[in-house]
Amino acid sequence: MDGIDMKDIIFEPPDFLKFLSHSPHHTTVASTTFPPFSFLHPNHSLIFCNFSLPGSMEVDDDNSPSTSIAVPDGETTVSTADDDSIQLVQPMAPPVVTPTVVPPIAPIRAAVPAAVPSIAAIPAFPPPLVGNTLASLPGRPPVLKRPVSQNGEVKTGDSDSDHEDDGRATGGEYEISEESRLVRERQEKAMQDLLMKRRAAALAVPTNDMAVRTRLRRLGEPITLFGEREMERRERLRMIMAKLDSEGQLEKLMKAHEEEEAAISAKAEDIEEDITYPFYTYGPKELLDARIDIAKYSIVKAAARLQRARRKRDDPDEDMDAEIDWALRQAGDLVLDCSEIGDDRPLSGCSFSLDGKLLATCSLSGVAKLWSMPRVSKVSALKGHTERATDVTFSPVHDHLATASADRTAKLWSPDGSLLKTFEGHLDRLARIAFHPSGKYLGTTSFDKTWRLWDVDSGVELLLQEGHSRSVYGIAFHQDGSLAASCGLDALARVWDLRTGKSILALEGHVKPVLGVSFSPNGYHLATGGEDNTCRIWDLRKKKSLYIIPAHSNLISQVKFEPQEGYYLVTSSYDMTAKVWSGRDFKPVKTLPGHEAKVTASDISGDGRYIVTVSHDRTIKLWTAGNTGKENDMDMDMD
Repeated sequence: MDGIDMKDIIFEPPDFLKFLSHSPHHTTVASTTFPPFSFLHPNHSLIFCNFSLPGSMEVDDDNSPSTSIAVPDGETTVSTADDDSIQLVQPMAPPVVTPTVVPPIAPIRAAVPAAVPSIAAIPAFPPPLVGNTLASLPGRPPVLKRPVSQNGEVKTGDSDSDHEDDGRATGGEYEISEESRLVRERQEKAMQDLLMKRRAAALAVPTNDMAVRTRLRRLGEPITLFGEREMERRERLRMIMAKLDSEGQLEKLMKAHEEEEAAISAKAEDIEEDITYPFYTYGPKELLDARIDIAKYSIVKAAARLQRARRKRDDPDEDMDAEIDWALRQAGDLVLDCSEIGDDRPLSGCSFSLDGKLLATCSLSGVAKLWSMPRVSKVSALKGHTERATDVTFSPVHDHLATASADRTAKLWSPDGSLLKTFEGHLDRLARIAFHPSGKYLGTTSFDKTWRLWDVDSGVELLLQEGHSRSVYGIAFHQDGSLAASCGLDALARVWDLRTGKSILALEGHVKPVLGVSFSPNGYHLATGGEDNTCRIWDLRKKKSLYIIPAHSNLISQVKFEPQEGYYLVTSSYDMTAKVWSGRDFKPVKTLPGHEAKVTASDISGDGRYIVTVSHDRTIKLWTAGNTGKENDMDMDMD
């Protein structure tokens, strides 16, 4: 730097307060103006210089002119009066801009007197690497770019330039292409649809179809469209309500809602005035007398059952396991003893008499027949039904029997074939029937979704019991006489207390219609079988399913417990077989094949010696544990 006098110097950064070097010589320089240049001092401070050499200017050490620091417009000028101190005025904060790269200055050779040495070339330095604050430079003019569509959005500015980020107008107007306009319209429509769906999802819409129709009517909309289903109608109401909400027509919507609520409350008040909950239907005096009689009968029977159970438990001579094993061995030894054609039409039901000497069967011809045991010879035919007979059962106290038919009636017969009573009242065909253990009452089930209780002596209908949502198919009575069980096509079995008329238990578990039900003599087990090919064992004490037996490969038409102690269980099925199951652990004991068509019903004799099955192949098949009984009867006949 020696030999050169610089007039104007700008220092960056502002904290650089001391001039690095001064020329001690008196020099006269011709008038020459140099372009601004910059260089980097060894202390890493950037020096930006702008100076000129006027003609005939004398620089003296003693009278050195003041050095002014020239800055661009809007900056602060700094004057220095001596060599040792430079006073800077605090500059105003300039806008921060990206420094421009200043091209290096080429060596300048001016026409100067011989006394003045030539100026050495100022070396060029690379642009600064340190992000220090620089003096502001004139900004570049804004560059207008053609808007480009990216992902359906139109760019409206040049994001590459920092000058546009300052909020300054770029000038010029943009033209949106037709494709961009269509994309924007689709986006707006999609956004409106999304907002509409969100608004609709937040609305409370009735779930009942009648309530939906009522609200549509109050909103002035058609209550139904051609081919419109319930869910579609409800969705249409939801969108209508959302549209009204978005259009600000809340008053109309709220008015319709208030009218609907007022109508519902008025209707509820009318109903509450007529019915008080819980409500009861009045029954005849005969029903009250029957319930009292059933209660007295059940108390005695339950006490006897419990006393017998305690005796077996406490008596050291009683071996329950040995008894069960013997009964299961007998069941395992069952063989086909007799097969007889029962009717010209498929057979639908069978039942043993109390003493086991008579067998009753019924068929789709509407005729019931009596057969003598054990040779299965025909005794009499019971004709009276005008439609197919669906079930037959013997009374537990005498030899009277009852039949059910599709002609909506049940009939009571004597063993000689005479008709004693006809029970009329059902609105649809009958399915199964059963006698109460006392023999005084008869239960019938029907496809009119009810089961009914009848007085056997008078033929009066005592009870019409609803409770199933579909047809009622099976019925059974507890050995004590206090309970009744019904099952139906609604895949549900219900247990009823005959003394109060209440449904005390609903057994849910089957996934298809339940067709058979039976109480165990032990008093706490109940078996059900249905179209799901399974037999379920229910524990009435725990109120839940105890076992699920995958019994057959087709539907189970009937289930029956062994009537004495319930040591085993028999199931009949449409897979053309009947099966015997242990009453202790419900394992299979014996399969009874032989039928060539669906097995519709089965029964077990009172002493457990015989099992009978009937089928659509029109045959009666008798299964025994041996031929001892039959041989004894034949010997007695010969004598």
